[in-house]
Amino acid sequence: MRAAEEAVFASGVEVEALMDRAGAGVAAAVRQFFPRAGRAIVFVGKGHNGGDALVAATCLKQAGWEIDLRLIFPESDCAELTRKKLGDFRRDELPLVDGLAAASPSDLIVLDGLLGLGAKHLLREPVRTAAQEINRLRREQNAFVFAVDLPTGLDGDTGETDPDCVAANCTITIGFAKHGLVIDGAIDLVGRLEIVALRDVVIAPSPANDLVACAHSLRELLPRRKFSAYKNEFGRIGVIAGSPGFVGAALMTTEGALRAGAGLVELFVPRDIYSIVAAAAPAEAMVKPVRSYRDLLEEKIDVWALGPGLGKAEAKDLLKVIERAPAPMVVDADGLNILSDEVEILKRCAGPRLLTPHPGEMKRLFDPGKMSRAGTAKNFTDSFPVTLLLKGARTIVAERGHPLSYNSTGNPGMATGGMGDVLTGVCAGLIGQGLSLYDAARVGAWSCGRAAEIAIFEHGESEQSLLPRHVTKNLGRAFGELLL
Repeated sequence: MRAAEEAVFASGVEVEALMDRAGAGVAAAVRQFFPRAGRAIVFVGKGHNGGDALVAATCLKQAGWEIDLRLIFPESDCAELTRKKLGDFRRDELPLVDGLAAASPSDLIVLDGLLGLGAKHLLREPVRTAAQEINRLRREQNAFVFAVDLPTGLDGDTGETDPDCVAANCTITIGFAKHGLVIDGAIDLVGRLEIVALRDVVIAPSPANDLVACAHSLRELLPRRKFSAYKNEFGRIGVIAGSPGFVGAALMTTEGALRAGAGLVELFVPRDIYSIVAAAAPAEAMVKPVRSYRDLLEEKIDVWALGPGLGKAEAKDLLKVIERAPAPMVVDADGLNILSDEVEILKRCAGPRLLTPHPGEMKRLFDPGKMSRAGTAKNFTDSFPVTLLLKGARTIVAERGHPLSYNSTGNPGMATGGMGDVLTGVCAGLIGQGLSLYDAARVGAWSCGRAAEIAIFEHGESEQSLLPRHVTKNLGRAFGELLL
């Protein structure tokens, strides 16, 4: 971001123009989560981060939002451009609320525009008191907190935090993600990550060690279909899933593959649950009984999705399928648990493999000791020639020779059984349409997370009520945002 600012200013772009773009992007991000106008309390610092927040406040006000402005420094102490943006806001004739007056109880959002890039994590007054007030509003009045660029009290380079660091529900970072935002210990303070793309801002490309997957960076990966397209161009997906008592896992994986755009989906299940699964499966899927999993090596399948709800009763045969199937394969759930006893076979698989473990499954595959999640992902993919999707609040996608990619979407409502089954199917469906395993994992994780957000913010679900079926139902909207 520092390099981008230098390049922009050297090209003749005014600082104010960049601030206007940033602030408008922050307002647009807020409206992505809250499409209907509401009430916002905007905390304004004296620097340009405060100016970004003021531009966002002005944009929201013009969209019908009620704005309470909290200017925590005397106006005379503010940067010249921040004072100008304050004047622009005032010209719209809304009342200015100085200091830290108590907010009236209602549904509300808070914008944290106190400190931005370059600020250190140790807070001083009056910023500390303002940060405490933001956290009180979040805690006591259920305010949804948006941090502008960084949560106040978090170091953008190191991820170190002040004890009174603002705990944001969503951090809207400007231009490029900052390293401190993806540190493990910062996740609960950063919340959901949204990146405001500064269009027309061009800097010399340089190799990246880390990426954050967001809509504008993934947009070119989702293939547009020719008008003359037909089903065989989009992959025949074979789902190997389900066992007695775990029929749902097979169905959710199948639904995920179908909703991701697979051309054909075949679901292979044990004979003793065939009739149950055939009656419950989506009409668009073909359900086939399996006598021996080894027989599946003769099937003509473009991509396999293996593992959800399988159990370990047929571990030996399933290991052979994982090892010998030449087609790409997404391995999840019991497929991973089976692999954990013979993890070395990953070094000799006949085709590419995408592994999608949650933290417990990852630990069974590869004990990370005290390594960070990023360190675990990198070390595992350095040791084994696979693609890894390490699930969590900031899902990581890793592959040797590629940057670590952090997912930006999702919410705690996804911490429920079945979400991973849907993701497995989605990733397989995307691979069937020509995406690499690395790109399919990134697009799949982003799309499932975004679908979960749409279910909550636009369709009345909550973090408590969210189910995998709400994710599959809203995948169309999520994919649609990547095609805009």
